Amino acid sequence: MMEHLAQILLLLAVAIAVVVTFQRLHIPTSLGYLLVGVILGPHTLGPTVSIPEFETLAEFGVVFLLFTIGLNFSLPQLQVLRHQVLGLGTGQVVFTTLLVGTIVWLAGLPIAAAFVFGAVFAQSSTTIIASLLTEQGEENTQHGRLGLAMSVFQDVTAVPFLVIIPVLGTSVAANVLAGALGWALMKAVLAFALVFFAGRWLLRPLFHLVSQRRSIEMFTLAVLLVALLAAWTTNSLGLSLAFGGFLAGMMLGETEFRHQVESSIRPFRDVLLGLFFIGIGMRFDPAAIPPIWYWSILGALLILASKTLIVAAMVRRIGVDTQVAWRTGLLLSVGGEFGLALIAIALDAGVIDLQLGQIAITSVLLSMIAGAVLIRFNGVIAARLAGTPRAEAPVMPELLETPGQQVVIGGYGRVGHTIAVLLHSSGVPFVAFDTDPKRVAQGRADGYPVSYGDISDPGLLTAIHVERASLVVITVDKSTTALRAISYLRRTCPQVPVIARARDLETSTRLLDAGAVHAYPETIEASLRLGATALQILRVPSEDIDQVIQGVRDWGYKPVLEDERDK
Repeated sequence: MMEHLAQILLLLAVAIAVVVTFQRLHIPTSLGYLLVGVILGPHTLGPTVSIPEFETLAEFGVVFLLFTIGLNFSLPQLQVLRHQVLGLGTGQVVFTTLLVGTIVWLAGLPIAAAFVFGAVFAQSSTTIIASLLTEQGEENTQHGRLGLAMSVFQDVTAVPFLVIIPVLGTSVAANVLAGALGWALMKAVLAFALVFFAGRWLLRPLFHLVSQRRSIEMFTLAVLLVALLAAWTTNSLGLSLAFGGFLAGMMLGETEFRHQVESSIRPFRDVLLGLFFIGIGMRFDPAAIPPIWYWSILGALLILASKTLIVAAMVRRIGVDTQVAWRTGLLLSVGGEFGLALIAIALDAGVIDLQLGQIAITSVLLSMIAGAVLIRFNGVIAARLAGTPRAEAPVMPELLETPGQQVVIGGYGRVGHTIAVLLHSSGVPFVAFDTDPKRVAQGRADGYPVSYGDISDPGLLTAIHVERASLVVITVDKSTTALRAISYLRRTCPQVPVIARARDLETSTRLLDAGAVHAYPETIEASLRLGATALQILRVPSEDIDQVIQGVRDWGYKPVLEDERDK
């Protein structure tokens, strides 16, 4: 590996420079990684990175991507949403694949290659859609929620392509191909059964055992073991590595460890997925564009037009306003990273040749660039298409889980449990996290949404979208953990109020300095409540008692502290 160290350093330097530039320009980083691949690929002038293990390592980026998607779509969730967004997401993928596949087949492509083009063109970039909607403040609009939900479900419903496409390159005769596909689907069912029963019987006990050690390193190793073991299982059955990752994610998505698992896998996923996009960029040959530029442009137009029309028609059919339907269609028109993954799989399996691969890659890249423009101006374009004045779309909260107005509790010990009971009694939605698996199990036995997780872990806070919470309550015992959590929250989402529990006045002061709105010292608060009870027994008016106690709090407990010092 030492002989490749200079190339690795070059790769990291170029990646950092390009991705930082793209982030400053608010351009999706996936496009930045693609550009890095083009710059360092064998088809352009300048230095070239050639590492034998690169493609193998990058493939695990797709495994971890599908693993993360599986975490967010467990079997119960798919069951609940099957009549809503799942139907729209599945229908869009199926109809786009059929329409595009038929068009390119009539244009002269073999049926297997036509199927690949249809599957590739049906995908949309959740990354681009989500980042642009957030930037434009449209993530909570009706078209924003529909578009995001459908793009995510595309990834779920496109999983069968991971099974089918590699088989297409192995057979030619129709009957042999049908038999091979049938056998592949049977193996997929077998893999699902293996991972499903292993998940039900082994995964939760395994993570209970690991979490008892209170070691983030061990927990991360367990996550990697499960994801890679599932990928190895499906690969051993002749299926893709990514399919196993998806199944493992689905199983873990049903457990109380889901959020911490996502936090642990995120750094590996992001880095390896970046390598995957760099690998795709290295396959791109700018010199090959002149002979195929018109086919690439036609392909990009086919991606944009087919999905816009199909999605708009489907959304309109379920009774949504015409302008919202057009806006949703424009969101989904963009090409997707998963489509690039399918191109790589098809090239490796020999389903399409390099020239067709270049046409497909260029078409998807062009559609990403043009689609980003369509998303940016979706309101204006939709108003013109609908022939009506531009109007903001209302929110459809029933389509997606809405984390807004949700309280996050960090720590489910004595104090955290009490707060959970009060919130539940008041009808306030909340989620709670604790690193003690026994407390987590007790909380779930009580019927409360308690999950395993470290409230000071930035990855966990990112995974649960803490920036959308209405309040964060820190009740953990360790003041260092509370300080880390509060400091991170103040830096990243200062709009979210944080209140904390403190053991003493000194800890309370440190938490307040870190950014907590309130930090109540237990020892002094207990004394104040005891004193209040004494005054009530002595028939002191309630308003006078409240005024005295609030005065002590408003003065930062100085009267109590000064009396203690005088003693």
